[in-house]
Amino acid sequence: MKILDRYILKAHIGTFFFSFVTIMFVFVLSFLTKFLERLIGKGLDFGIIIEVVALQSAWMVGLAVPMAVLVSTVMAFSAFANSSELTVMRSAGISIYRLVAPVLLAALGLSLLMERFNNVMMPEANYKANALFADITRMKPGLGIDKNAFSDVIKGYSIMAREIDDKTGELHDIVLYDRARPDVRTVILAARGRIQFSSDYNHLILTLDEGQIHELTLPGMERYRKMVFARNRYVFDATGYGFERTDERSRRRGGKELSAAELLAMAKEFHVKGDAAELSIDRGIEELKNQVAVIRNRRNAITVSTSSLPPAVTGRAIEAVDTMIDNVTVRIEEMQKNRGEFNDYMIEYHKKYSLAFACLVFAMVGAPLGVMARRGGFGAGAALSLFFFVLYWVLMIGGEKIAERGLFMPVISVWLPNAILTAAGMFMMYRLSHSSGGSGR
Repeated sequence: MKILDRYILKAHIGTFFFSFVTIMFVFVLSFLTKFLERLIGKGLDFGIIIEVVALQSAWMVGLAVPMAVLVSTVMAFSAFANSSELTVMRSAGISIYRLVAPVLLAALGLSLLMERFNNVMMPEANYKANALFADITRMKPGLGIDKNAFSDVIKGYSIMAREIDDKTGELHDIVLYDRARPDVRTVILAARGRIQFSSDYNHLILTLDEGQIHELTLPGMERYRKMVFARNRYVFDATGYGFERTDERSRRRGGKELSAAELLAMAKEFHVKGDAAELSIDRGIEELKNQVAVIRNRRNAITVSTSSLPPAVTGRAIEAVDTMIDNVTVRIEEMQKNRGEFNDYMIEYHKKYSLAFACLVFAMVGAPLGVMARRGGFGAGAALSLFFFVLYWVLMIGGEKIAERGLFMPVISVWLPNAILTAAGMFMMYRLSHSSGGSGR
């Protein structure tokens, strides 16, 4: 490694670690602001709270490292431009490409390390964090409910409690919206209640005391019904976030808890199921067409002699067609579900690599940005870094939503932010090189 390369990289190291620590501090502070109130005062040991924060910090590292690369690159090249070191280097015939080369190589090495981190350490940390949250929720089933705020902790319902007893877990002044039936609006009010797990932890039991049930049919609002109860009990499956069993032998990992190889295997499985469902749909549609053709031919034959179709024949024909339509509808729903699962797993698969190689992308963008922001100092560099990272994240989230709906392939949607920022970085570097008439070396 030449002296120039070491000097350039040395200018990045201090800023990189300072930026990384600062960003991690912001992430941890945001996490504590959101969850600390739920954890403190619940009878949990302080060591468990520390373990929760440590395990949750894994996904924070995955975001903080690329952000730190962007900030350090912008600040380092901004400092070079402010101190006229960049001008001296360019005057000596060293091109901007040569100056950026060691940074890009270091960013490439960091991207490879982050790829291993995203594939090995982060899935295990996410799995253990979710298992720990499940343990905490099992100890305190009402942990996912905040006072005076509606929560979707129970699938298909929105629940709010105006008062929560932290010691007993009892809820007071409960409002429960039932969203399971779109044709009926159901609101349940109760003076008090409690959420508990069944003895085998497979079901969640919501017990309500001294309440009312209000039902209103939609959309015409023709029927209203009110029921009063002394005690009512609701039983739900203990599946989903916060209700999964933590037994590692039976607990299924989610998409963020799998390595790239495991994600790819799961995606292939759902792809095969989706193709099988699609073939079944094609066969069902073909059988439906044949059945309709048989009915038409039968009706034409009977019309010639009796000019009417017997009711028994009509009923059996309609029943057969309805059954076929129901079967096709079920297969379509099954295909859509499998396609959706395939897209979800492929999104997570590509994110492990795209976020890792964002280090290289941000290094390519940060160098010309730093030179362009030399007059603005630290404020301009930080603002530009924040703008480009927010832009990257918006494109990433938008791409995920588009891929989830099946409008674009996951590989295109997830890698598109990297491609756009890479093109922007190369364009800015090209303009910067030619604007000053720098030559290569």
